[in-house]
Amino acid sequence: QVQLVESGGGLVQAGGSLRLSCAASGRTFSRYAMGWFRQAPGKEREFVATIRSSGGSTYYADSVKGRFTISRDNAKNTVYLQMNSLKPEDTAVYYCAADYARGPITNATLYDYWGQGTQVTVSS
Repeated sequence: QVQLVESGGGLVQAGGSLRLSCAASGRTFSRYAMGWFRQAPGKEREFVATIRSSGGSTYYADSVKGRFTISRDNAKNTVYLQMNSLKPEDTAVYYCAADYARGPITNATLYDYWGQGTQVTVSS
């Protein structure tokens, strides 16, 4: 069982930056592929970024490539999402997810554990 807690969301102006964190419980964090997803009002949840359990491989949605960076610190049981050059269309609730697999994994249906989400609002 893994519990995930996101933090770091907030209100930022377009062009600004935020860093989201997702802290995981348990002693086997390094065996889990991790992902970030987001859901805007009235829209379906969409993939943002994912990272392999070891941290050696990452994958991004085209809409965030070059602006967002996913990373992890397995010693701290934490995965991060550094978001730069934010745009109003990045406004959404951001969720982290974990799956007991090597990864990376882009398919939300494969993730077993989800956090409660953190709101990111980008003003124009």
